[in-house]
Amino acid sequence: MSSLAQGGIIGLMAMVLFFLGMPIAFALAITALLSIFLFLGPAQLELFGKMTFDSVNDFSLLAIPLFVLMGNLFGGSKASTQLFEAGEAWLSRVRGGLAMSSVAASTLFAALTGSSAATAAAIGRVAVPEMEKRGYSDRIATGAVAAGGTLGILIPPSVTLILYGIAAEQSIGQLFAGGILPGIVLAVMFCIWIYIAQTMEDRRLSKHVSSLVEAREAHQERTYTWAFRFMSLAKTLPFALLIGLVLVVLYRGIATPSEAAAIGALLVWIMVTLLYRDLTGKQLMNVLLESTNQSTMILMITAFSAVIATVLSYLRVPQDLATLVSDADLNRWVVLLLINLVLLVMGAFLPPVSIIVMTTPILLPMILAQGFDPIWFGVIMTINMEMGLITPPVGLNLYVLKGIAPHIPLKEILLGSLPYVFVLSLAIVLFSIFPQIVLVLPNLLY
Repeated sequence: MSSLAQGGIIGLMAMVLFFLGMPIAFALAITALLSIFLFLGPAQLELFGKMTFDSVNDFSLLAIPLFVLMGNLFGGSKASTQLFEAGEAWLSRVRGGLAMSSVAASTLFAALTGSSAATAAAIGRVAVPEMEKRGYSDRIATGAVAAGGTLGILIPPSVTLILYGIAAEQSIGQLFAGGILPGIVLAVMFCIWIYIAQTMEDRRLSKHVSSLVEAREAHQERTYTWAFRFMSLAKTLPFALLIGLVLVVLYRGIATPSEAAAIGALLVWIMVTLLYRDLTGKQLMNVLLESTNQSTMILMITAFSAVIATVLSYLRVPQDLATLVSDADLNRWVVLLLINLVLLVMGAFLPPVSIIVMTTPILLPMILAQGFDPIWFGVIMTINMEMGLITPPVGLNLYVLKGIAPHIPLKEILLGSLPYVFVLSLAIVLFSIFPQIVLVLPNLLY
């Protein structure tokens, strides 16, 4: 049996277990065990334990639970509310400004959490009720928060980029730097779509009311004084300084990503304790338990995905697939398009963590053979993973929003989020045509 056929059987086994509803980590573990048993032989089953241990025996992975803790400490305070209020104060007079402010708040929150679900949950709890009060449609309100939440896995610190860096043996610092400008560009593109969507909504409303003025009054925003705007901006200054400090110690080589994460978690805890005084002992214990649960899930998925990737490497699946693509003499952009389509389909069923760890060892030889930059591809791959967070049937951010606003039908949340899939696709095209948007900061800083 060819290596590619063996790889196909391994993928099929995993998909069957996923569709049976088995938890992803356990489905990956069973797939790994069956793969070793079938293709390496029963005598090699003892390798499972060693492979699992080796896959998580990496100091760089320590950054993941620390960044998760940092985000949960931040999300458990009043900080997310103040971020949203600052965005609202500055964008309130812009059409769709309240939805844009949720994207702006998500951008800053993402820079402190590295988690998409945490970003969508923290900002959504504040933003969705406020937008409903101001007459925003369910689609615009939930779509803006779901899309803004996806920035959590792109803007550093990013758990996805950490795992890609480990799997691809690339600099995590360079990957973090590569995610900054694309994250900002995506936030702007989201806001542009919100403006377009709100304009279309206003025109639709104008057909059902006596005048366009009445339609606009349905979406009338609050007015804020300049003093209030600058005061709200000043409240976000500690977070901006914290982000800057973490990035400086990382990019200047003062600390590793894990050490920078530890510094960030400590400073967030001090900030939340001293500035807000709203993190009681019970709340702190809940934050620690939630962080432990999330980190354990991520690391279990990482470990078992890495075992599958190791088995595939033993079977020479990545090498043979790269050779097959090379012999087919396809245009490099056709290869990139096919890779993105495969990742998009996988993203509809699997979380980004497992996709990154499983596919990077397979895809990287193909990417390098086509002459693409591995740092650039890591960012492109992460943007592709963002689509999976807002597409069914998995679509983690969709269910986060459903949990926040159970009275809103899931269909409305989905319809509000789907346009952002096209925005993300457009961003991939943009960054492919102009790769320096991704690479300029890594090249400057390193």
